[in-house]
Amino acid sequence: MDLILWRHAEAQDEAPDGDDLQRALTSRGEKQAARVASWLDRQLPEGTRVLSSPAVRCEQTAIALDRKFKVRNELAPEATVKDILETAQWPDARQAVLIVGHQPVLGETIAHLMGFQLPSCPVRKGAVWWFRTRERDGHGQTILVAVQSPETV
Repeated sequence: MDLILWRHAEAQDEAPDGDDLQRALTSRGEKQAARVASWLDRQLPEGTRVLSSPAVRCEQTAIALDRKFKVRNELAPEATVKDILETAQWPDARQAVLIVGHQPVLGETIAHLMGFQLPSCPVRKGAVWWFRTRERDGHGQTILVAVQSPETV
């Protein structure tokens, strides 16, 4: 299975009403999302499930991909690594799953998948980390397929 973790692009520091879930992308964030979405659109396998946090900035990032997506409350800013992996059905889902979410949980999920000793990994705004699971010699392996940021696509 492929698991693609996409951090939302640059967002406003504060929402006008103070509700963190209502923070929108900045104009720079919209450009970041569009650049990464263009790259993803060329790379994603057919039938990839796209799941987004309910935060406006995540939904706006997912909209840039111009594919159907589902909002999942389990991916909200307070999500845990367990929430991310269970929502994605890692490593057993039949199709690729793209999750649009937040730091620090995306970095914590990356650290977990890669077996890092540190509890988290920094993830740039708008960046994508692409993982694949496979079996070799009877053992499951997690492979890092690609890392892209808005500046490199």
